[in-house]
Amino acid sequence: MVSNRLPVSLERTEDNDWRAHPAAGGLVSALDPVMRRRGGVWVGWPGIADETTDTLRRVLDERRHAEGDYRLEPVALSAEDIAGFYEGFSNEVIWPLFHNRFTACRFDPGYWQVYQRVNREFAHRISEVAHAGDFIWVHDYHLVNVAAALRELGVYNRSSFFQHIPFPTADIFCNLPWWREIVRGLLSYDFIGVQTVTDRSNFLDVLTTMFDRVETEASASGIDIEIGDDGLARHQRRLRIGTVPISIDYAHIEKVAASEESLACAARFRESWGDRTVVIGVDRLDYTKGLPEKFEAFRELLRRHPELRTHVTLQQHVVPSRQQVPEYIEQKQEIERRVGEVNGEFTEPGWVPIHYIFHRMDQPELMAHYQVADIALVTPLKDGMNLVAKEFCAAKRDGNGVLILSEFAGAAAELGEHALLVNPHDVVSTAECIHAACRMPVAERRRRMQAMRKIIRAHNAFDWVEEFLRAAGAAA
Repeated sequence: MVSNRLPVSLERTEDNDWRAHPAAGGLVSALDPVMRRRGGVWVGWPGIADETTDTLRRVLDERRHAEGDYRLEPVALSAEDIAGFYEGFSNEVIWPLFHNRFTACRFDPGYWQVYQRVNREFAHRISEVAHAGDFIWVHDYHLVNVAAALRELGVYNRSSFFQHIPFPTADIFCNLPWWREIVRGLLSYDFIGVQTVTDRSNFLDVLTTMFDRVETEASASGIDIEIGDDGLARHQRRLRIGTVPISIDYAHIEKVAASEESLACAARFRESWGDRTVVIGVDRLDYTKGLPEKFEAFRELLRRHPELRTHVTLQQHVVPSRQQVPEYIEQKQEIERRVGEVNGEFTEPGWVPIHYIFHRMDQPELMAHYQVADIALVTPLKDGMNLVAKEFCAAKRDGNGVLILSEFAGAAAELGEHALLVNPHDVVSTAECIHAACRMPVAERRRRMQAMRKIIRAHNAFDWVEEFLRAAGAAA
């Protein structure tokens, strides 16, 4: 398993000791339970700069001694690497481009050079731990070039790539000055997995833009691709792409939600909210999550339906992320301004419309919030999947709740028939959808929620892995 971040982050304490804590993010939450069950080696960066590989390996081995389900292999990165590879090319080029915000991209050639160098460093670390016959599974946009770098090192193991974020349309993708190099990097994998049929179609469109002859054949495992281009290496001319939407560890979420700790939290929360309708939002700080639009929709709800004032509250949890990046600093300021405006317009004694909390939560607390909430408002402007939507449903053990979901989230392809779908740019329609959710009869709420829980239960994180491995031709 290879990803930009390991499931554990390291940091030095004031007394020069080490502290390890779980890394945040949907990728880690989806893959950690899988690795615990299957075992193997997870290669990635442990979140700290300018340390040697030997030091990082020693600390990880000490901190993980009691959790030996799988091994962690660190990639050491310098502060310069992080600035150019992670903060630069990954987050100022690929991330906005793949989320349809190419005007926000900073196409710095220096970023591209560092990105290639760090991908080669990841490949070097993999080459040291991979054995003949091992399957190499690389995750997400930070590491597109790893397979090509592995082949340069003489490592020819089967390798596959899973793209967690959306794949853009050809007209957007081709704004990237190095789009052809990125395509050639992807063609070095034997299998590429994406979240939705739309992502798959967009990738195929990019191939037909770049090459004159692209032949495809549908199979049970995806789309087999053959490219007729003598300029490609032989291994780059044939590959497969499949739609393999990621999921969650459903049983674990249910177990945490039923724990004494989570139930005690839920009881306290219910007492504090009383009989108000609670709308919950849980989003990482990011301009793709549509937070300003969400707050405008809630403002519109209170303007159009004054009878809901004092009876409904939006509880918005924002998880800190990339706080050193200027765009994210500006985003935080913008959403806090919007929250202040809405609360300033509508607050009454004993009632604040939006409870905004900028923090991290452990799982028992998060599951407690999900259980108490009546409605989840999940409205990203663009999202590869959005596991919050699935976690909310899995945590609703009583089967009573409403999911309002952006049509631009990958989860809409699976849950859209039973969720209430919205276009987050249309704040009036979103407001009316929240109103409909507040007034929805209990029987309909239960019918919709139980249907979504059944879908997620039947396709959990372990099913996702098995499906991916079968499609990649690497099933045990």
